[in-house]
Amino acid sequence: MHASDLSAIEASNEMASGSLSSVELVAACRGRTDALDPVLNAMITRCDERADAEAANADRARAAGEALGPLHGLPVAIKDLQPTEGVRTTYGSPDLVDNVPTEDAGIVARIRAAGGIVVGKTNLPEYSIGANTVNPLFGATGNPFDPELTCGGSSGGSGVVVATGMVPLATGSDHGGSLRIPASYCGVVAHRATPGIVPNEQRTMTQNFYSVQGPMARTVRDTALLLSVVASRDLVPHGRPRDAMTFPFDAKTLADLVEVDLSKIRIGVTADLGGVLVSREVRSTFAGRIERLAGHGLDIVEVPVDLRRAPDVDWRLRADIFVTQWRDQAESWGEEFNPNIRQSYDAALAMPMEEIAAARRTQTELLQEFAQHFDSAGSNVDVILCPGVSVPPFPWVHRNPVEIDGHPVDNYMAWLALTASLTVVGHPVTALPCGTDSNGLPFGLQIAGPMYHDRRVLSIAAALEDLCAADPILSRPVPPMPEPTS
Repeated sequence: MHASDLSAIEASNEMASGSLSSVELVAACRGRTDALDPVLNAMITRCDERADAEAANADRARAAGEALGPLHGLPVAIKDLQPTEGVRTTYGSPDLVDNVPTEDAGIVARIRAAGGIVVGKTNLPEYSIGANTVNPLFGATGNPFDPELTCGGSSGGSGVVVATGMVPLATGSDHGGSLRIPASYCGVVAHRATPGIVPNEQRTMTQNFYSVQGPMARTVRDTALLLSVVASRDLVPHGRPRDAMTFPFDAKTLADLVEVDLSKIRIGVTADLGGVLVSREVRSTFAGRIERLAGHGLDIVEVPVDLRRAPDVDWRLRADIFVTQWRDQAESWGEEFNPNIRQSYDAALAMPMEEIAAARRTQTELLQEFAQHFDSAGSNVDVILCPGVSVPPFPWVHRNPVEIDGHPVDNYMAWLALTASLTVVGHPVTALPCGTDSNGLPFGLQIAGPMYHDRRVLSIAAALEDLCAADPILSRPVPPMPEPTS
């Protein structure tokens, strides 16, 4: 196996045994980047010399018997909305093309402290708003299975670099699906944690379920490893207040997944969360996947989930959040500024406060109703499975799908109800690849579980991943790769 195709845990084990060095691993990943990124355009800023120096230092520290962090010597890519000390951070905007931060964001600082080596920054929509990775500064990032199609977003560049072996690990963020959508479209794993699990010192609102930061990788166990690092409470960047959403929690336990006997797990399924917009093609593929999983002896039941009100709640609360986040900059927006941001901002200004207040009440009702499915008084399931995205990957030249089975897509969130509705209720969700669709493109599942039970959700996801790996119809798809040169 080429070094760039190793999982993070496999690479760590090989470095520990002496059969692989960090310098060799960084070089192998760079070679994959050199071969594929001119077409895919996912790693939009690189720090090769710095990464080489850090890899050499990592190898010296290992040889000297020094204490090593859980990511020691591993290449990591950072989504370009997370500031990196000494490395350009643009948010995909021409306004920030020369922005070089003087300190790391908390998520980056925790990765570096754990021994991770930042090798570059990944592409995103301008200011990370949108589920198609295109921006006016760097252009589009293509899907690794077909570069003319979208890779999803907003963490699209991260999904691509992980899927293709440019890195074993990458960071992302998720508001309405920004981790889960590219994971589904690129055939990788991501985890949207319970809000408050991962500290975010850049948060602009003290308490809400919306934007969270998190991990992407090719396996569930690698995803859990990175989550255990970025969720650490041990490191608070100098001069930054602690995130008000965080709570006392031993993040290290997230990397220690438990063995799960799937014969004792009850799995709830829903194709559309009770009736949100999902294409016939995705419904058909999902039904086939569930039938296949049931054929492996899993206990699978339909659950009466009803999140039909969630997309409207999401739109109204999103608008409220956008005014909080953007009110100081709105007057300076030019005509080329991200139309998704403008659409939400303008909607908020025209929205009566009474509608926003009603949306908050409805959100509470939906959270309580959804949580009951995991209780003995409700459906009593361990996890709930649904599709990852409502439509297959579409050409990235279209900002959004034009329509879904004849239904017009009214705004940039209208096709994202499967992910955004789960954001509304705040439960942890693991995105898991599950084979390909009828066009040979990755198909993904969302695995939702009870709030604050992220380790349990990830453990069940890892068991499902192991089951799928042994089935050629369900296993993780691998994009076309160049022949290794070394």
